[in-house]
Amino acid sequence: MGKLVRDGIPGVIRGAGGEPVVRVLGEGEYLGALVAKLGEEAGEVAEAVAGGGAAEVVEEAADVLEVLRALVRGVGVEWDEVERVAAEKRRERGGFEGRYYLEA
Repeated sequence: MGKLVRDGIPGVIRGAGGEPVVRVLGEGEYLGALVAKLGEEAGEVAEAVAGGGAAEVVEEAADVLEVLRALVRGVGVEWDEVERVAAEKRRERGGFEGRYYLEA
């Protein structure tokens, strides 16, 4: 089973003497692969928080951000729009700095 990889990974594999088998995904497949990649990367963030240091959390969070950017572009939205909506939601509802946990 394959997975979506960053654009430079086939070149890295070639540089190490390998010959990657790749194909370019169609739009529907691409969006599905991005959603799967987002889950994969979010899991890696969780693992880093549980057992890694701050540097590992930063590395994994950067991967999540890159996938999110690609996903947003994939549906035809500019990243600035995400930032605008996030800021609006933060103004209206706040962030998570208060650490509030709503009990059931």
